Amino acid sequence: MFGFVGIAVTFIMVFGGYMAAGGKLGIILHSLPFEMMMIGGAAVGAFLLSNDMHTVKHTLGDVGKVFKGAKWKPQDYRDLLCLLFELIRIGRANPMDLEGHVENPSESAVFSRYPRIQLDAGAVDLICDTLRASSMNYDDPHQVEEVLEKQLETRKHHALHSSHALQNMADGLPALGIVAAVLGVIKTMAAIDQPPAVLGGMIGGALVGTFLGVFLAYGFVGPFASRVKGVIEEDHQFYLLIREVLVAALHNHSPDICVEVGRQNTPRSLRPSFSDLSEALREAKAA
Repeated sequence: MFGFVGIAVTFIMVFGGYMAAGGKLGIILHSLPFEMMMIGGAAVGAFLLSNDMHTVKHTLGDVGKVFKGAKWKPQDYRDLLCLLFELIRIGRANPMDLEGHVENPSESAVFSRYPRIQLDAGAVDLICDTLRASSMNYDDPHQVEEVLEKQLETRKHHALHSSHALQNMADGLPALGIVAAVLGVIKTMAAIDQPPAVLGGMIGGALVGTFLGVFLAYGFVGPFASRVKGVIEEDHQFYLLIREVLVAALHNHSPDICVEVGRQNTPRSLRPSFSDLSEALREAKAA
């Protein structure tokens, strides 16, 4: 919602201010298709040249996050804490029972109670791999903790590729606008024998390229890159929460202490209250 509002405000303020100052949209609209073809086409070409197909697809998919926002909601954080609580409690009571849930989470009764988490392969793999590793290296929890930390760093690094690709495009757009403007000046110089009124329109059309490059860079593509990065970092908090709880479990804290450590490390805007989490844990114990 706020993404659409931001786009509308940008257009209204820029072009509204231009028209209020006495500017005429005719010269911009006349040159816009040609300038957009040069600037936009060159930007897309450079984007394809500098990224592999995986990053291109990833970036196109992540653009939607500008409007959708973060994937994980406060309810999901509460559900995650409940899921980890159940798994840790099962592992403490009988490690053999935990193995069935870890080895086949798609058919696990525990995971199936939290379908949004179960459908996220990244979260499920992180939980299951860590619990599996902790059972194999129980005497050395720090080794498991180090592996978990590297997994999270790698995940975040790859997730941020799309925002970096968009930011690189934004950085190049002003220069591509200058390229289009220079081509417009070349065209104008070739018609130097025309009357001043004609030359003035041609120069104005050439300057549209500079305007368009800067406008797209700082009014759209740059903010898109920043928003995508912010959403990715917010969603990454979900996976950091998995780390906090499982690291506490590796150090033999009780399941209740583990989830409370996780709750306190959840961002305030997403953190379940102590009473809400306690009620959810009571329901999980009764299930």
